[in-house]
Amino acid sequence: MSTSIQMPADAASEMIDPFGRHVSYLRVSVTDRCDFRCVYCMSENMTFLPKKDILTLEELDRLCTVFVEKGVKKLRLTGGEPLVRRNIMSLFENLSRHLKSGALEELTLTTNGSQLEKYASQMVDHGVRRINVSLDTIDAKKFKDITRWGDLDKVMGGIRAAQAAGLAIKINMVALKNFNEDEIEPMMKWCHGEGMDLTLIETMPLGEIEEDRTDQYLPLSVVRANLLDKYSLEDIPYKTGGPARYVEVRETGGRLGFITPMTHNFCESCNRVRLTCTGTLYMCLGQDDAADLRDPLRASEGNELVSAAIDEAIGRKPKGHDFIIDRRTKSPAVTRHMSVTGG
Repeated sequence: MSTSIQMPADAASEMIDPFGRHVSYLRVSVTDRCDFRCVYCMSENMTFLPKKDILTLEELDRLCTVFVEKGVKKLRLTGGEPLVRRNIMSLFENLSRHLKSGALEELTLTTNGSQLEKYASQMVDHGVRRINVSLDTIDAKKFKDITRWGDLDKVMGGIRAAQAAGLAIKINMVALKNFNEDEIEPMMKWCHGEGMDLTLIETMPLGEIEEDRTDQYLPLSVVRANLLDKYSLEDIPYKTGGPARYVEVRETGGRLGFITPMTHNFCESCNRVRLTCTGTLYMCLGQDDAADLRDPLRASEGNELVSAAIDEAIGRKPKGHDFIIDRRTKSPAVTRHMSVTGG
């Protein structure tokens, strides 16, 4: 028996999927390139997309504008590392007009922090008020091990620059067994002491990497249980538009989020779709089904064709993902790397 909800004929124009979920959050990967090579995300010797396949910044602006006109209220730029894209501030500047008009409620990004010192104040000028920084350790040697190419001092300098510019910061930390699980408590204390939220994330089976994910996977249910031995964690209704479930830590006064695609998926309330830098729309991070928006975008100066393609794609948004980490096959649930779709 189908669990789909029969929607009115005009529901597609409102971007309501077959399960009654209103799609109001678009994550846009502006580049698949990155200046790090994190071990759970990429191979060290990555083959990146040829530049001819990448949408121009003007095309990305046009696509984002169509989504805003169709009801997207939150827009997050991701990568790869979004701030390594040439002239990326021009995209922030152009998209900020939707903030000024009131059509868009939030423009934000997820970054590894390497370029924040250069761009933080410009982002604030273009209406960005809050960012996520991916940071899995504040141990310099471990940071080098996990990112391969990263410089912790540069990231820390970027975080300080972002704070000085007035940006609210949430740290995203992928919890990895036998690597940084002993740093979760110190990271939480540091973040909360600096007025930053911390969100813990389970590793996801996306893309071929050199590591064995069965050796990396740390269930956040175990992490939470261990924290409860020392801290009072109160569930709170706080939401940022993403999948994290938050608690308030009484002893630190800060917020701690849990993103649990493996132990407790968040699909029932999913309001997100992801657009890649090639114009491919993924309706679910954990499924391979996708829609090409580049061809209809380039086929006409108007937006009717691309709007229709978006409607058709939203009509195929699945109920949920099929993530599993399997020691027998050791193959990823989805073959594309996280850097392709955006974190």
